[in-house]
Amino acid sequence: MGSETAGVPEGLKERLKASYDAIAPVYNKWTIPHYAYRTQYLEMALQRLNLADRSGGDPAFLELGCGCGLPATQMLLQAHPSARVVANDLSETQLALARENLIQTPNSDDQIARRLELVQGDMSALEFQDASFDLVVALFSFIHLPRVEQEALFQRVSRWLRPGGFFLANFSRDDTESAVIEKWLDEKGWMYWSGWGQQKTLDKLREVGFEIEVAEVVDEKNAHTAFVWVIAKL
Repeated sequence: MGSETAGVPEGLKERLKASYDAIAPVYNKWTIPHYAYRTQYLEMALQRLNLADRSGGDPAFLELGCGCGLPATQMLLQAHPSARVVANDLSETQLALARENLIQTPNSDDQIARRLELVQGDMSALEFQDASFDLVVALFSFIHLPRVEQEALFQRVSRWLRPGGFFLANFSRDDTESAVIEKWLDEKGWMYWSGWGQQKTLDKLREVGFEIEVAEVVDEKNAHTAFVWVIAKL
């Protein structure tokens, strides 16, 4: 995944934001081959929610690390005609692209603008009321948090979800305290990854109350690493 380093790099979040602001177009093109996995597992999570038989209010979804909004944020908006979607990203450039892709397109309507909230900032600093969401999605985003922040955010996600809600995310299969690539995809693409590894990640999710329904390892060749895709129920 990258060169192993000791500890968390100084100014991590500022450096990650600057990198994704700079490389957003390159990254968005590079990640298109990953769309199939994002779509596959998000469809699996949405099927488990069984929105067709839903009663008692409109569904609400949270995406942590939404990037340019494709394909996951778009799928969340399309999953239910009145679903509220909160989409967060660290990168202002990515959120601007998400706004273009989802709200400012010729086929968009005012309903989408009213149902979608784009929130810029560090996902670890977000605050929501307990039991606010039916589904929390984090695709290729938790891997950029230091491991201690991942563990803390598991607890917060469990509080944000309504009883019976789901958490969809992918994590590094390997136990990696800290890995850095100085130039990833682009000269300005400084990048950081971290992870507890498959078994420790699943154990920590169970510790905060999740039941693991799906845990599948996918070896993505163009990413030069393997990820464990997890669907967990509260």
